[in-house]
Amino acid sequence: MNWKAFEKTEAYMLSCMNDSAHDKEHIYRVLYTALDIAAYEQDVDYEILITACLLHDIGRGEQFENPALCHAAVGGDKAFAFLMDCGWTQERARLVKEAIAAHRYRSKNPPISVEAKILFDADKLDVTGAIGIARTLLYAGETGCPLYTMNSDGSVNDGSGDGEDCFFREYKRKLEKLYDRFFTERGTKLAVKRRAAAEAFYGSLLMEAEGAYRMGKERLSEVLKDC
Repeated sequence: MNWKAFEKTEAYMLSCMNDSAHDKEHIYRVLYTALDIAAYEQDVDYEILITACLLHDIGRGEQFENPALCHAAVGGDKAFAFLMDCGWTQERARLVKEAIAAHRYRSKNPPISVEAKILFDADKLDVTGAIGIARTLLYAGETGCPLYTMNSDGSVNDGSGDGEDCFFREYKRKLEKLYDRFFTERGTKLAVKRRAAAEAFYGSLLMEAEGAYRMGKERLSEVLKDC
């Protein structure tokens, strides 16, 4: 891959990005992290890897408009069509398509090739640590999800039980469980370094929310009793 080909692919990616949590900076972080991971792997095809990283979220717009769609599958198809128009062979375009189709966390389609595994790990690393928390909150804001929901007894739901979609539930369903889902040794090591920041934020937020309700309800009862 030369700079001209990179810039053409980059321009196509930029034309597809409209999601603040999955914006162009997310793409660049995934790309740069993937290159870090790739330096520790053998026989990496960098043209396949770089192209898959650049195009892995180009199906986000379609999924945002229709949640029934899988952005990974849509993005893989769009990438394949784009690369065929660019003169790629069908076989190499298919490798990019398969890597993109397999990058989603909640999927029964695990990555197979080394490039697909690197993309998966690099993308998941961007959901770990402090930046993962920030991106999750951005996306929650875009879709109208609250920080947390309440249990029937009036206590704060920590996200581990049933309830509506919210930040706490996303943390418990996904963010907390990411760390044993990496395919590369380098990806695992990078994730471990970020874990404490995410755990500390979630723990602090839960403690503050619970404290506000606990103290507030007691004081409200006292005030109303005296009125």
